[in-house]
Amino acid sequence: MSLAGISLLIIAIAFAFISIYVVKTLKAASSTMTSVSNTLEKVEGQMQGITTESESLLKKSNNIAADIETKTQTLDGLMETLKNVGSTVGNVNHSLQGVSESVAHASHEKDENVAKAMRWGDAAIELYLKWKRKK
Repeated sequence: MSLAGISLLIIAIAFAFISIYVVKTLKAASSTMTSVSNTLEKVEGQMQGITTESESLLKKSNNIAADIETKTQTLDGLMETLKNVGSTVGNVNHSLQGVSESVAHASHEKDENVAKAMRWGDAAIELYLKWKRKK
């Protein structure tokens, strides 16, 4: 064989090795791409589940926030009512204090009148007794 024939044979063998290597590399890349595709499908399914859960959680959070707002408004009304009750109790207390003062004042005046009446009564009894003794 001539030098050109040997060169062509070496080139053909090298081309065959390169072809085999490229085929093996492409098969490995294909299996890797299949694995990546399967993994991405699983991730997509999990993301859909997470999205559904997130939407559900967001709806529940909104419902809880609305419930809290409603209860807060109810409590605001209750606090306003308690404030009014406090004012009313204060007014009643003030009125009772006024009544107590007027009763005390009237009682004091009556005490003075009773004391005067008792002094007059004592004086009248003494006069009667003196008049009776003179008789």
